Amino acid sequence: MIGIVDYGLGNLASIQNMFRRLESQSVVSADVAELAECDRLILPGVGSFDRGVRNLHESGLWEPLNRWVLDEKKPILGICLGVQLLTEGSDEGTLPGLGWIAGRTVSFDTGALSSIDRIPNMGWRYVDVEGASSLSEGLPDDPRFYFVHSFHLQCENPEDVILSAAHGYTFAAGVERGNIAGVQFHPEKSHKFGMALLRNFACLQPQ
Repeated sequence: MIGIVDYGLGNLASIQNMFRRLESQSVVSADVAELAECDRLILPGVGSFDRGVRNLHESGLWEPLNRWVLDEKKPILGICLGVQLLTEGSDEGTLPGLGWIAGRTVSFDTGALSSIDRIPNMGWRYVDVEGASSLSEGLPDDPRFYFVHSFHLQCENPEDVILSAAHGYTFAAGVERGNIAGVQFHPEKSHKFGMALLRNFACLQPQ
């Protein structure tokens, strides 16, 4: 069972609909007991970094998430704001993130953008596979995904980056470290490309 974490932010129904199309069982829940029974988790998110951190704390999910992911090694996939929350902090706010991925979420360097590169980065972008990963295995040719974001990950460990994209310059579009993974784009809005990636996540074998 895939648990889609409901902390008040994110395209929850769209993500669940994609798993229905994949014939993978999922549940949208904010209930700690229900999520504890799931063998993998999705941490979605749309909105500001500090709001996401506060919502996780206020919902009582912050500590259980740390236990499930760090101690029990449940696979987790962060999506958009969800992947940013995996980092240590963000230029967008002041609160510390979960810190599971070494690095920060930073604003786009406007000095490195051309006159046609707008913020937010919005629309379809081609993605490059940077290394071997079960999450990106077997993606269709010329994979492209739908992005909407004004901030991106800056990882301390280059080996954590499994997907990259470009908006003025190259940035991390997907990360993975052990059972922890995340993508900056929206797979639930990315048609066959997003479906292939979510299928890979649904088939991951928990450690």
